[in-house]
Amino acid sequence: MSKVIMVTGGSRSGKSVIAEQKAKEYGKRSVLYLATAIPIDDDMKERIRMHQERRDPEWGTYEGYRDLGEIVKNTEKNTILLDCVTVMITNILFEEERDFDKISASEVEKLESEVIKELTNLVKAIRDEDKTLIIVSNEVGMSIVPSYRLGRIFSDISGKANQVLASLSDEVYVAISGLPLRLK
Repeated sequence: MSKVIMVTGGSRSGKSVIAEQKAKEYGKRSVLYLATAIPIDDDMKERIRMHQERRDPEWGTYEGYRDLGEIVKNTEKNTILLDCVTVMITNILFEEERDFDKISASEVEKLESEVIKELTNLVKAIRDEDKTLIIVSNEVGMSIVPSYRLGRIFSDISGKANQVLASLSDEVYVAISGLPLRLK
């Protein structure tokens, strides 16, 4: 029976470690890790390295953030761990050069729709293939509203994506100080 588990939380809250523990529990070694990060600077390279070192060496890894539903359909792995949604959103926002100070509301809606479509296609593939999905996402809207437009667009799209994912999930956890609190 398929299962969708969402783990959200703030930066360095322990959400990835919690998600990895869930992946070990559900998938044992039959796990495909969907890594969405792009190593654009030394800080991101270091974060990626830390995640790689923690990962079970027998897990498969796919690096990318588009057409993830197709990846799910084409893998023999029964547990999929996506880390993370907000990095995926960032990648989609910056696929094309845009002036976020001048972008229209309809263009923002189109970007949000792209993100939601990508995520709902992933969940649909999980359900169709009878697999388990563990999905990590940052909870970015619990702080000060950004003073710059790009930050507000990112926060709004991330918040909507998290709402949609939570509604599609069987279990939802928030990570606080490395501890999982079950919400659903």
